[in-house]
Amino acid sequence: MNIKIKALTILTLLSIFFSCSTQKTVSTNYSYSTECLGVELDGSQTLKAWGNGRNREDAVEQAKKNAVRDVIFKGIREGKQDCNQKPLVFEVNAQEKYEDYFNKFFADGGEYRNYISLKDERIFDKIKRDKQRTSESVTHGVIVRVLRSELKQKLIQDGIIK
Repeated sequence: MNIKIKALTILTLLSIFFSCSTQKTVSTNYSYSTECLGVELDGSQTLKAWGNGRNREDAVEQAKKNAVRDVIFKGIREGKQDCNQKPLVFEVNAQEKYEDYFNKFFADGGEYRNYISLKDERIFDKIKRDKQRTSESVTHGVIVRVLRSELKQKLIQDGIIK
């Protein structure tokens, strides 16, 4: 019986010891959502978008693509309520239906770059961008202005929306 008490005590101490250890990883699979920072008088939206990539440059490019994609397909629901919460494209499965068009549009160096601006990002923000790092990838937050009215005109011109 004395052995049972010692074994139970050791087991209890080990469980307490391992349950109190600190967490070594920060939510590696957390997805950040694009949030509204404001709307300009020309109809453009200032957003904070997040991107994930193998290095900083890839993550920043992905953040720019995510900002434009969210304006087109999701609408901006986070942050200030100034932003237009409705997406530009209401058609269900439009991204799949016009897959060739959007693959070309969002390709590296693609046309999506014509509808974003980094004017609102100050030099201090460029130096100290929000970032999260895991062993395999980097996540960066970037302040981007999406030219919503020009983007809408482009989609109308190309026959994506009416």
